[in-house]
Amino acid sequence: MRNLLQAMLHKSIIWVASFRTVAYLFSKTLHHLDRMSLKLSGERWMVSSALSGLPVIVLISTGAKTRQPRRNPLIAVPDPIHPERFALIASNWGQTRLPAWYHNLKQHPRAHCIRQGQRQEYRAQEASGEEYAEIWRRACSLYGGYSKYKSRVGNRPIPIMVMTPTQS
Repeated sequence: MRNLLQAMLHKSIIWVASFRTVAYLFSKTLHHLDRMSLKLSGERWMVSSALSGLPVIVLISTGAKTRQPRRNPLIAVPDPIHPERFALIASNWGQTRLPAWYHNLKQHPRAHCIRQGQRQEYRAQEASGEEYAEIWRRACSLYGGYSKYKSRVGNRPIPIMVMTPTQS
């Protein structure tokens, strides 16, 4: 019974988050709650993941202009063939401008990610062609809000960054 209620909550949160006003509200607040919950849990737990049931990672990138570390909780789209890899969708909650973290990764493709409580270094590479189409399909299946965001962003593309662990 508890799992059923939890699944219903996750589905409801995901559905509500795709609406423009709620997406805007979440874009301004969830990262603050996640930052606090990560600090209190020793980087093992995030509010956004608990509410949605989605696989959320923390991207720690280097600022494109400032060169300062930047932390962003983001949905990780799993790679079914290579489980160590995942993709990040630069939808920016359906806003018309690209998210800052995308520019950071383009400028500095090496970044750290906290995934399932583990911190690791990754290298980002932008997806294109068939790889992009396949990841986009999986992303929309994982989180239906992406297709709504696509209709709101106007002419701008929604880039996808594939994160692969480095062999440091």
